[in-house]
Amino acid sequence: MKSNMVGWFEIPVEDMDRAKKFYDAIFEINIQVQDFGGVLMGWFPWAEGKPGAAGSLIHEKNFYRPSNKDGILIYFSSEDVQNELDRVEASGGKILKPKTQISPEVGYSGLFLDTEGNRIALHSRK
Repeated sequence: MKSNMVGWFEIPVEDMDRAKKFYDAIFEINIQVQDFGGVLMGWFPWAEGKPGAAGSLIHEKNFYRPSNKDGILIYFSSEDVQNELDRVEASGGKILKPKTQISPEVGYSGLFLDTEGNRIALHSRK
């Protein structure tokens, strides 16, 4: 393979404005929202040539439904998991697993529930 396996992800949301506000606060970013004929997509910032997959929030009620226990778990990379976890509850989310060491070689993870009801994970080396 010439690239990493994951090329795109989508996080289902019920309320795009609420989800955008939450993720903007947690990651200190500015998600850009676009309407594609009634399908709302909120684009996470992406930089050409940097590692990691691109993705978006998505609001489309026929095919996407948030889940707190089913389906795939997305891990966002972080400088330090604790930075984002410290902003979760003040932004309307819930911490499901505090910063926890996976191993000295792999680093740390944390898990939270977003404002839409999705389980989202974080990973950092420190």
